[in-house]
Amino acid sequence: MQVTTTYWLEHAWLGTHVEPDVAVDVTPTDGAGRITAVRTGVPAPPPGATALRGLTLPGLANAHSHAFHRALRATVQVGSGTFWTWREVMYAVAERLTPDTYHALARAVYAEMALTGITAVGEFHYVHHAPGGARYADPNAMGEALIAAAADAGIRLTLLDTAYVSAGFGKEPDRHQLRFSDGTTEAWAERASLLTGRPHARIGAAVHSVRAVPADQLATVAAWAAERDAPLHVHLSEQTAENDACLAAHGRTPTQLLADHGVLGARTTGVHNTHLTDTDIKLIGDTSTGTCMCPTTERDLADGIGPAVPLQRAGSPLCLGSDSHAVIDLFEEARAMELNERLRSRTRGHWTANALLRAASADGHAALGWPDAGVIEPGALADLVTVTLDSVRTVGAPARLGAETAVFSASGADVTDVVVGGRRVVRDGHHTLIPDAAPALTRAITALR
Repeated sequence: MQVTTTYWLEHAWLGTHVEPDVAVDVTPTDGAGRITAVRTGVPAPPPGATALRGLTLPGLANAHSHAFHRALRATVQVGSGTFWTWREVMYAVAERLTPDTYHALARAVYAEMALTGITAVGEFHYVHHAPGGARYADPNAMGEALIAAAADAGIRLTLLDTAYVSAGFGKEPDRHQLRFSDGTTEAWAERASLLTGRPHARIGAAVHSVRAVPADQLATVAAWAAERDAPLHVHLSEQTAENDACLAAHGRTPTQLLADHGVLGARTTGVHNTHLTDTDIKLIGDTSTGTCMCPTTERDLADGIGPAVPLQRAGSPLCLGSDSHAVIDLFEEARAMELNERLRSRTRGHWTANALLRAASADGHAALGWPDAGVIEPGALADLVTVTLDSVRTVGAPARLGAETAVFSASGADVTDVVVGGRRVVRDGHHTLIPDAAPALTRAITALR
């Protein structure tokens, strides 16, 4: 017998507006809790219902994550440099990861995400092998550690298993990158094919970048994803140096090179898409290729501000990611995308709060292969995030402006409750599965130093 659970939402963002007094019925369906009814005008919690007071949103999707980068927070803020000097510090941390230490770190990082309202994450995973490149007995031991970590933290995962076989155009992997490389994309595809999805986890693919996958091997990755109808992500034009090197090697921009080899398309998401030509933008839009903006990382690494407005106008759906985890806060990512554009254009209001929340929820889930999540409506996965409206950051505005409050005033610290598949993963600001999330982060990060 299926048991229906009811959540009563004091205020609910329903995609276009905030509605007071909403009851959401959740029933286990196909192994997952799904919303079976959304009832408005319910003035008080029905008998037996769980009341979520504040503003409830659909679950947020972090479309781009490198979980191990969380160990870099603060330590990379000492001194000056560029993306490339930051990368050397990152490589040093990657060198020390094992399946056990990666599981411990990712478990705590995903708990941190849950505490800020993230119910699904896209893990751009390329630390595949042991240092030096030897395979583990289980060739997907590192990926399995991430899948297990997400289950422990109670969130959904799309493991974007990443092809990374070269150090640059015509260059063999360096000693740090050997553990990222399968040698060829054919060998990558063979290993990635051993991965299987779970109720909480789906398997996708990624091209690390046009630097890391030779042009004549790009089609292998694209075909692997197409055969499985799986999401395909790629770091794209994050740095001008990548563009210059690609032009020198191929006479094409990275976007044009990806288009030539069938990588662009509606299942594909370009991450960053920062330094694009007008032709690049048109190619991305014409193919309905998505764009994942990671504003807190892009500003932290001094990458630049991507052309999000013209990309969306051209037809590229936008989503958001926390990438290097300089900050884990999807409200901040949404806010930063708008505020970055204000600084560049010196005008305000490029996206409504509703549009920014859609990028952080429904559109992010779609980019990760979860099109049935990120909305509060019948049939959707029952993922809910409640933000308090009476913290020092959020108090004062009328509840009908809850979307504006969430995007432009709130932070992840204002999340009180998180429900994933009908299960309450965060209750009153505390993780119900990993109650020691902060000490767990401390232990996991210390183990890598």
